[in-house]
Amino acid sequence: MNEADLQRFIPLKAQWFHILLSLAGGELHGYGIMQEVLDRTEGKVRLWPATLYGSIKRLIEAGLIEGSDERPAPELDDARRRYYRLTELGRRVLDAECERLQELVRTIQSKQGQLKQGLVDG
Repeated sequence: MNEADLQRFIPLKAQWFHILLSLAGGELHGYGIMQEVLDRTEGKVRLWPATLYGSIKRLIEAGLIEGSDERPAPELDDARRRYYRLTELGRRVLDAECERLQELVRTIQSKQGQLKQGLVDG
């Protein structure tokens, strides 16, 4: 897959970004993704079940994530849970989106510096 193929996903929908970022740390089940996003964003982003599972379905269809057969020890888990992981494509798309967001932050910081300098000079 080339750069143009990756760019068709960029910018990522906010919920897709949060799901992919959650899975960057390893496999998780749906509720685990929901909790990781809630914790990481200090409660600012909440993925409700309909949004989460609809997004998971579309991420699987897009080839960005896949179901996983690997499971923790049965006594530590519920057999009904489905686990998900990033695909190679998903990892590359997440990397491309992170680069885009980092560039955006650099632009914002540069503009803020110009604004502050303008206030000092003016």
